[in-house]
Amino acid sequence: MTELSDITPEAYGVGARFTLSVYDSDYVSIILGALKAADPDGLEIETDDISTWVTGSEQRVVSYVRDVIAAAAASGAHLSVALMLSRGCPAGMTCELPSGVRAIGADPVLLEETGVRARAHWSLYPLLDGGSEGDHLTPILEAIERAKAEGVYDGLDHGATRLDADLARVLETVANAWIGVGDVVQHVTTHVTISINSPGAPA
Repeated sequence: MTELSDITPEAYGVGARFTLSVYDSDYVSIILGALKAADPDGLEIETDDISTWVTGSEQRVVSYVRDVIAAAAASGAHLSVALMLSRGCPAGMTCELPSGVRAIGADPVLLEETGVRARAHWSLYPLLDGGSEGDHLTPILEAIERAKAEGVYDGLDHGATRLDADLARVLETVANAWIGVGDVVQHVTTHVTISINSPGAPA
């Protein structure tokens, strides 16, 4: 059995890919300024013309994403973020984990509040590589119940759970469900679309 200490977050496939969209004529400086403002320590980061990929520990990855989004939100512009978190399989087309590796959990992510209200559509995907015998629905339903208990849940929409809270609380809910499912399913991804400063947001 391969121990967690023998596998780096990068080798285990821990990472985030996100696209930040800013609805403002000054979007270039807002996006580039937000990326520059976030602390890159302990991370590998690649930004191209479509999105940014970040890999490192779960805590550092999600903290970096929070900081980028919060910095962009400080502009006051309406913005949206498409964020995908993945763990349990390298980011390439094939999984190359050492044999004997099973589902590996991680410590929960803890984030300082930002003062930024975020509304989001969230989906969680346990990827049962190798067959469909496992129970994928139970961890999804448990994650939704935790979101309710945390006061972040705001209802169900087609294909997604709606969240509404401080940006940090939304990201914690999403990340910790992703990590929690990782205790029982090796490869798990989660996707969230976040809206901030929307002129159409309810009061």
